[in-house]
Amino acid sequence: MKNAACFLVEDEALLRMMTAEMLEELGHRVVAEAGTITAAEPLARNAEFDLALLDINVGGTDIAPIAQIVADRGLPFIFVSGYGSEGRPEPFRDRPALRKPFLMESLAEIIEKVLRGGLPLT
Repeated sequence: MKNAACFLVEDEALLRMMTAEMLEELGHRVVAEAGTITAAEPLARNAEFDLALLDINVGGTDIAPIAQIVADRGLPFIFVSGYGSEGRPEPFRDRPALRKPFLMESLAEIIEKVLRGGLPLT
């Protein structure tokens, strides 16, 4: 599996830290992270990353605008949410979603599928 540079958006600091640790244990790098939509927007536009992991509900705000920026850049992303696939924003119903809480093995599996092109990216 390719070692990916990851962009992580998660409003709960502890979950963001735990997810970052899992990613690093899997051999990936977290190159940008945000806990708010405001902080995420410039990173989504300008950071150099291979894959984004996006919490669906960030501090009560829908992640759709950030997902759209990442999609417009042609970069893959995975939704991560306590809602699972049910909470995905309407324009992105075909995108992969990982339900929180998740095991490292589940994270590794979905990342591998996305990076291999086994799940929709656009």
